[in-house]
Amino acid sequence: MKKLILLTATLLIFAGCKKENTFTIEGTLDGGAGKMMYIEELTPDGAQFLDSIQLDKKGRFTYKGKYDYQTFYNLHASRHDYVVLLPYRGEDLKLSGAFDSLSLTYKVDGSKESTTLWQLQDYSNYGAYKLRDIVEADKANRERYGIKPVEVNGTMKIEGDTAAYREAKKTTDSLYREAYDEQVMYVTQFLEENSGSLATLIALYKPFNGNHPIIDVDRFPELFTYYEQVLDGLEGNDATADNPHTIAFKNVVERVRFQVERNKPQAVNFALNPPDGSDKE
Repeated sequence: MKKLILLTATLLIFAGCKKENTFTIEGTLDGGAGKMMYIEELTPDGAQFLDSIQLDKKGRFTYKGKYDYQTFYNLHASRHDYVVLLPYRGEDLKLSGAFDSLSLTYKVDGSKESTTLWQLQDYSNYGAYKLRDIVEADKANRERYGIKPVEVNGTMKIEGDTAAYREAKKTTDSLYREAYDEQVMYVTQFLEENSGSLATLIALYKPFNGNHPIIDVDRFPELFTYYEQVLDGLEGNDATADNPHTIAFKNVVERVRFQVERNKPQAVNFALNPPDGSDKE
């Protein structure tokens, strides 16, 4: 009897260890019946393909991964449509959404930091919708006032009612600055509230309007302080201080610091708003 109890306890301990060294992602995606996804690990050296995942006839899937240290996973429905997950050992992630618009519709439960990243993405989607409406309004104004580039004797010029367009553009520029400011405020608050989490690395590089990051140190060198803030939080957290992503990011901070110090403009009139809305042209 004692031997049986000892064997049972050993098996339970072994099973617990196995669970803690793995994580599971499962879910159901609308419109995903029979389709393929793939998952990659986002390492400090870049993305590495891990596996392909086929959804069943009901759009369900399951993936079990090995946990060596906390890191990021990109779950792709297509090359450019994916979600970023940040599981911890032993977690069972539950994912839902629509296969054909995964990043815009997904939701995740069962993983605190993956849910944190979902909240970040959800607000980013909100900003993208606002930006789309602004761009469409600007396009409509261009058409209304006949604004278009034309070539005259080998020189490109603008044709149309430019005075009326400039007046209309003041409104779209104002809306652009408002949308940009909202994203800046959200991301900077996110960095503060989630200090010490690897999720702050994703927030730090979150883009706005194409490839421009919200924390854009190329245009606004003063925002470099957020790089330092993120690094201080990661190094001050015992759970992330020795993480490979933290170590790699420390090198990034030093490179960015060097670039900022070399290129920092002399002007002190710093504003978060793009001065003329030119980024959306």
